[in-house]
Amino acid sequence: MRVVRLHAYGEAEELRLEHAPDPAPGEGQVLIDVEAAGVHVIETRLRRGGAVGPHEPPRLPVVLGGEVAGVVAAVGDGVAGDWVGRRVLADVNGGYAERAVADVGSLRAVPDGVGSAVAVAMDSTGATTLGLLDQAALTPGDVLLVLSAAGGIGGLAVQAAVRAGVTVVGAAGGPEKAARVSALGAAFAVDYRDPGWTDRVRAALGGRRVSVVFDGVGGTTGRQALELLGPGGRILLYGWSSGEPTRLDTADLIERQLGATWALNPRMLGNWAELRARALREAAADRLVPLISRFPLEQAARAHAALEERTVQGKVVLLP
Repeated sequence: MRVVRLHAYGEAEELRLEHAPDPAPGEGQVLIDVEAAGVHVIETRLRRGGAVGPHEPPRLPVVLGGEVAGVVAAVGDGVAGDWVGRRVLADVNGGYAERAVADVGSLRAVPDGVGSAVAVAMDSTGATTLGLLDQAALTPGDVLLVLSAAGGIGGLAVQAAVRAGVTVVGAAGGPEKAARVSALGAAFAVDYRDPGWTDRVRAALGGRRVSVVFDGVGGTTGRQALELLGPGGRILLYGWSSGEPTRLDTADLIERQLGATWALNPRMLGNWAELRARALREAAADRLVPLISRFPLEQAARAHAALEERTVQGKVVLLP
């Protein structure tokens, strides 16, 4: 089978397409013919040899990738044979490959009518989005500012909030992404690379104030978004694609009566298994349609580079 393996920490070009023997499922495991594999920002940092939260740099050589969708091809001892032929999502070690082994306990059935790329895009990304929305408890009176609104989480959040009658402002990096956010139904979309983007948001709102921010960008952009919050507003932080988290202190919280929630850890978002199941149901019902940037497996290095350069839209998915 073909795999993408990392032999040395460094730039995206260190990801190399190779051939390897098919893995064999052990006791309690299944072998999956991979049809789609998710790519996460965290994997780009692990590729460079950095630790990310509880995640230590991987031991080399390594095949990255933790989530796949595909068809069960074989089962190991102790696993019911009727798993063979079923389309599933699974947590794996080594998803950048044509085949991967997964513990049977990690398998989730993919609903009929949901493609493998969509299933991967709605798995942890969709679950995180739903968890954020649950915590935000948005009402039609809210003004929600979504950073990276053309990203995997951002695009889903815009759709869900618009459907709930919330006034949505979407901030994205570049005019093409901003146009995509407008197409998703945002009341106003802005390019946050424009130095005057916050003034444009204020003008567009006509005296209303942002009441909730979804921030997965951090850095200067996250801080600018925080400054747009009105008194009593809330910011939900779930990442920092800019390379550093949004800076805030107790003065922001006390003097402006703001609320801040760190919502990256799945355990802080609610019942993770149920959130994942809900995300698939939303996709099956066409209530949420994920934005997806697809790359063939052999272009995993290009996928990593594009993710780091922030030129992709939506969830990055490899297609073996």
